[in-house]
Amino acid sequence: MRTSESQIDAGRRRVLVVVCDKGEDPVATVTSAVTEHGILAAQVTAVGGLAGGELGYFDRVARRYLPIPVTEQVEVLSLVGDVAGHDGKPRLHLHAVLGRRDGSTLGGHLLRGEVWPTLEVMVTEVAAELARRYDPETGLSLLSP
Repeated sequence: MRTSESQIDAGRRRVLVVVCDKGEDPVATVTSAVTEHGILAAQVTAVGGLAGGELGYFDRVARRYLPIPVTEQVEVLSLVGDVAGHDGKPRLHLHAVLGRRDGSTLGGHLLRGEVWPTLEVMVTEVAAELARRYDPETGLSLLSP
C-alpha cells in the first residue's frame, strides 16, 4: 500500500489516495489506511483490477450476506462506498461492479478481494459526525448522519 494525503477546501477536508498493490485485500488495506490517518467519515471511489475475491448480496430474510465468488481476473469498473465511525473505529461499506473478459459484469457488496495489478482508491473526508448505528430489524449497522 502506498498513500498520499492532501488538504482541500481551505484545509477543512482531506483526500487520501490509497494505491493497493498486487495481492493485497482492498477492504483490509483501505481500513488500515483510514485508521492510520484518523479518518472516520468519508466517501470512497476506486478503479483497478482484481485477481479474484468475493462479493455479497444481502438476503433480508436470512439477515446475512450471501457470497458471490469471483474466481477470475476482473476489472473494477466501479467501486463506491463510504467510511463511517462505528464504536470509535472506521468501518467501510463498499459496493463494486466488476467487469469480466466477455464484457459481462458482477456486482455486490465487496467482502474481500485480491488486487491485481493495482487498485487506485480515493478517500474524501466528509462530516466527522457520520456514524453507523445497529438496526435490529435488519441486523445491519446502517448510516446514521
